[in-house]
Amino acid sequence: MRRVSVFCGSSSGRRAAYQASATSLGETMAAQGIGLVYGGARVGLMGSVADSVIAHGGEAIGVIPTSLVQKELAHPGLSELHVVDTMHERKALMSQLSDGFIALAGGIGTLEEMFEALTWAQLGFHDKPCCLMNTAGYYDPLIAFLRMAVEEGFVKQRHLDQLLIESDPQRLLKRMACHRNDAEPKWQGSEA
Repeated sequence: MRRVSVFCGSSSGRRAAYQASATSLGETMAAQGIGLVYGGARVGLMGSVADSVIAHGGEAIGVIPTSLVQKELAHPGLSELHVVDTMHERKALMSQLSDGFIALAGGIGTLEEMFEALTWAQLGFHDKPCCLMNTAGYYDPLIAFLRMAVEEGFVKQRHLDQLLIESDPQRLLKRMACHRNDAEPKWQGSEA
C-alpha cells in the first residue's frame, strides 16, 4: 500500500484515547512508508493524525473544499494540499489517491465517508480495504447495528466481512496489506 485515506473527527472527542490512537496511526503509517490522504484540516483528530505523520517524516496529503480553507482550517504543513470546490470532489479525489480507507473516531461526516467507500466496495466499484479503528470500543454500537442489519436481511454477511475492524494500528495496517476482496459484488449472480 502506498497511501491510505483516513476519515476522522474534526474534533478530538472527550477521551484522550482517541487522540492517542490518531497519533499512533500516523506514526505507524510513516514508519511503514504509507502516505496519508485525509481531509486537510489542522484541527481535531484530523490535525493529530497529520501532525504525527509529518513529525515522523511521512507524506501527508490533504484534500479540502474551498469553503473550509476560507475558515482557516487548512493544515499549513502538508506535503500537498488539494483545494476542491465540493465535498463530492473531495471524496472522489481522496479515493483516487488512496489504496484503502480507515475510519478513526468521528461523527456524521466520518461515517458518511466510510460508508460511501464501503458501499463502493460492496457494489464492486473498487476492491480497496475499508477499515474501522475501534478505539476504546467507540464503534461497538455501530458494529452491533451492522450485525443486526445482516440478521434482518439488509446486508449480506460477505459484504460486512469486507469491513476490517481493529483497535491496534499495526494489526490494522498488516490486515490491509494482506487484504483480498473476494466478495461477489451486490446485484451479481442470482441475487435480485
